Amino acid sequence: MLTAAKIGGVLAQRIGQPAVLGELLAGIVVGGSVFGLVDPHVNTIHLLAELGVIVLLLAIGLETDLASLMKVGGAAALVAIVGVVAPFGLGYAGCRMMGLTNIQSIMAGATLTATSVGITARVLSDLGRLSSKEGQVILGAAVIDDVLGLIILAVVAGMVDGGEASASMVGIVTLKAFGFLAGALLLGRLIVPWIVKQVDRLDLPGGLMSLAMILALALAWLADLAGSAPIIGAFAAGLLLAGTVKRHDIERDVTRLGYFFVPLFFVAVGAMVDLSALDPRVPGAGRAIGVGVMLVVVGVIGKFIAGYAAPQFKGDRRIVGVGMIPRGEVGLIFAQMGLAKGVLDEALFGAVTLMVVVTTFLAPPLLRALIVKSDTPGPEDESGIADLVTEA
Repeated sequence: MLTAAKIGGVLAQRIGQPAVLGELLAGIVVGGSVFGLVDPHVNTIHLLAELGVIVLLLAIGLETDLASLMKVGGAAALVAIVGVVAPFGLGYAGCRMMGLTNIQSIMAGATLTATSVGITARVLSDLGRLSSKEGQVILGAAVIDDVLGLIILAVVAGMVDGGEASASMVGIVTLKAFGFLAGALLLGRLIVPWIVKQVDRLDLPGGLMSLAMILALALAWLADLAGSAPIIGAFAAGLLLAGTVKRHDIERDVTRLGYFFVPLFFVAVGAMVDLSALDPRVPGAGRAIGVGVMLVVVGVIGKFIAGYAAPQFKGDRRIVGVGMIPRGEVGLIFAQMGLAKGVLDEALFGAVTLMVVVTTFLAPPLLRALIVKSDTPGPEDESGIADLVTEA
């Protein structure tokens, strides 16, 4: 799995694409669709993939600066809200018109809400526009999108576990998700900085990285007990550690750990794709392909129009809209959860994965076409989630 991930990542980068796409395609190749070398349903592989997604969300949280996010202002918030509502609504309506069940349509719509912070940040940095006003709005909106997307993920998980969706169930699950996240952040901000200082004072080899994983796994477990998604707990752990004086040291150590675990998650997700389910000769495959194409179209349109959501923004709104398009690793997390919960079958999972791959491939060349590359390179990204999803 690691060999396939690294080879796939290098080949993807050679054609100007993020390594995550190569890892996903490598998973398809080594999975049941081609060579059948990796069975993602084996307990050991499933465990490694779960650890990978925990590390991934921990890194995303570490990359999220709440103070900087607040400075972006209302423009990013409006872009983020429209960037969640429009794709979700369009995707849900499209799926219902194509005959999918209510919960399947909700899950498919939820996969459209995400925006990949890491991929978008890396592309903007390569183009020397990370610190531009368009770049700041995109990054702020992408972070808000991820938070809203994680809440939606928890809501969908509650719906699946509880059967038919209802307004009261949505309210309860949303309250649990917000309540857990708020409670963890409020209590954690009082305790975690002190714990980090004590661990750092002990000068234990690997002490800070161990603390980060202990906190991520503990909060993931508590999130599950609270009826929320475990990845929200890992995300909250990242947010708490991002506010400590040792943030950069922890981020560096978590990134190194992620070089092993995160690619295994993407390969495992790719191995879950059943390309035979999209074979036109297979019964039901025609609908799955149709759903995949529909999700690509509404996924691009829904995010692009979000770039025009903030009337007070005076920059290039096309850049903002295109920058919101890639789904990347977050979209894969949503799709994998839908498959694990039994909401999406292999054919529909393939359709959603098709959307994730196409939107993630589409954004970098479109951004390059819209942006004249700066003569001076943009500020270099710090070690973190951008490395995990773009570096082989």
